[in-house]
Amino acid sequence: MSAYAEKPLPPSLYAETAMPPPDLGPIAGEARATVAVIGGGITGLSTALHLAERGVDVLLLEAHQPGWGASGRNGGHVNPGLKPEPDEVEQHFGELGRRMVRLSYGAPEALFRLVERYQIRCEARQAGTLRAATTQKTLAGLRALAAQYEARGLQATLLDPDAAFAATGTRRYRGILRDPSGGSVNPLGYARGLAGAALAAGARIHAASPAVSLARTAAGGWRIETPQSAVQADRLVIGTNGYTDDLWPGLRRTVVPLWSGITATEPLPQSIADQIMPGGGVLYELGSVTVYYRLDVGRRLLMGGRCGLHEMAGPEGFGYLQRYATKLWPALRHVAWTHGWNGQLGMTADHYPHLHEPEPDVLIALGYNGRGVALATAMGAIIARRIGGEAEETLDMPITGIRPIPFHGLWPLAVQGRIAWGRLRDRMGL
Repeated sequence: MSAYAEKPLPPSLYAETAMPPPDLGPIAGEARATVAVIGGGITGLSTALHLAERGVDVLLLEAHQPGWGASGRNGGHVNPGLKPEPDEVEQHFGELGRRMVRLSYGAPEALFRLVERYQIRCEARQAGTLRAATTQKTLAGLRALAAQYEARGLQATLLDPDAAFAATGTRRYRGILRDPSGGSVNPLGYARGLAGAALAAGARIHAASPAVSLARTAAGGWRIETPQSAVQADRLVIGTNGYTDDLWPGLRRTVVPLWSGITATEPLPQSIADQIMPGGGVLYELGSVTVYYRLDVGRRLLMGGRCGLHEMAGPEGFGYLQRYATKLWPALRHVAWTHGWNGQLGMTADHYPHLHEPEPDVLIALGYNGRGVALATAMGAIIARRIGGEAEETLDMPITGIRPIPFHGLWPLAVQGRIAWGRLRDRMGL
């Protein structure tokens, strides 16, 4: 087997401020496990933790380090819900849809309680998620969503323009729906904390150990080859999301890996920080191209949104987000932007996360459509339940077939065009 060169952690604000990573090395020699998990993002780490809590012998293989991908580079928003709204989910899935709504809107609460239970040092703050309307059309959508919240006994508050200004410090919004269950984490710190909790519970985790091939064994299990070693396992879990490759046939073509970028300011003077999101929490705009932001515990503003379809490092490539922030809060015009980075999110054609079981001993989860911090954590618990013997009909997510997206190879051109058109529509207020 050839030597493997691990990619270093990309530079980001999180890389400078997150808790230290666990001391993990590559796997060496032959190994055996009841369950092998491929991917050390939130899906894989949550799965490993929940399986280890059940006493299952679980071994996780990560190509780089836990949280190396978008799990450790995202905006750090812990948002409730699925991308489709509750009425649509229940119309599509019936009783299962009602469980999907309960799971997804309860996912932030479950995450924050998990952080408390394991004392994960990840700057966790449950200060709410704000969905902001910039047009009359998106405001009508917010009002409809507020009614869906009320019909299900979910807690949320609809803010008028004056209350929206009080909550954000900008007059940009025609209304905001505030869900108090949401909040934020340092996502790299969260991923590292999940890894530490899983290790403490008995899981084995190996960094710098990419899975390069899969094969059935004579005994009916799986043999997973890495550049240094091989693992034999009775069952297999794949959780590679936006960094999915061709390890499992057709899987890469079921998600579009959208690049989402974030740029951060220097620590803001208290007088300026007090003007931005004084009510706390995290915010994302309802528009053709999503913009999202929050203040971190160091009084830095983190602005996120779509970006170039390649690895980016440093604040220079994120001028669009920086200019937009200055429009929202003119007091930022003389503030320095010190960081910029991005990562690949997994988007699905139907906007639902996908849970696959292509063979009776294989589970695959991916495609969180920008809501992966809370949803991927919840999905790990669902996978553990399924491996623990629960019937498919009792799960809170549907198990679906692997269906590659037609013309998947054209996605970079389609995404670039969609971003350009969406930004034009947002500027025109459409």
